[in-house]
Amino acid sequence: MQQSHGIGYREYSQRLDKRMQIERKREQSYKKSRQMVAEIDHLLHR
Repeated sequence: MQQSHGIGYREYSQRLDKRMQIERKREQSYKKSRQMVAEIDHLLHR
């Protein structure tokens, strides 16, 4: 948690604003990676 997001688990669990910020970034990262996989899959199966 500390390395990935620059925040310790204790602070993450106690501060809703920080938790929501981190979870939004995680969601964006997940969507971006899924989009990249879909694009690569499309290119491979032409």
